[in-house]
Amino acid sequence: MAQDAPVLHMLCGKAASGKSTLAAVLAEAPATVMISEDAWLSALYGHEMATIPDYLRCAARLEEIIAPHVVALLSAGISVVLDFQANTPERRGWLRAIAEAADAAHALHYLDVPEETCLHRLRARNQGGGHPFTLSQDQFRRLCRHFVAPAPGEGFHIVLHGPSGA
Repeated sequence: MAQDAPVLHMLCGKAASGKSTLAAVLAEAPATVMISEDAWLSALYGHEMATIPDYLRCAARLEEIIAPHVVALLSAGISVVLDFQANTPERRGWLRAIAEAADAAHALHYLDVPEETCLHRLRARNQGGGHPFTLSQDQFRRLCRHFVAPAPGEGFHIVLHGPSGA
């Protein structure tokens, strides 16, 4: 996406679908920064996060802090890769509000990856120990029940990555 206007890059995909890997690639573009939800949550609230409700509570607190910061970066002409999951219409609404507040362009990167591929990657990630959080197969399956793929009617510029896309 070579353009002069700043872009808010958002990521949608199941756990271990490759969102953080893609975020790192996108962040290599000039005048672009990446902000990682997992890194911030781990540093600020890691000791408080044992369940999905814990994640939701801590993520809501982080959203309050991050949103105005991202608006400021976008308004200053810096593109932002938000390595935050955009896996529900509600979460995507929060992200859309950030782009609108900054009057910035956006790209919703949808990683359409089969669950079995994600599970394989998740096992490797858990064994590697490099990720701030581990996720069991049961937790993965519970998270997948809440996943809602983006729909054209949501009004996002969707960039598809996976079996059906790039």
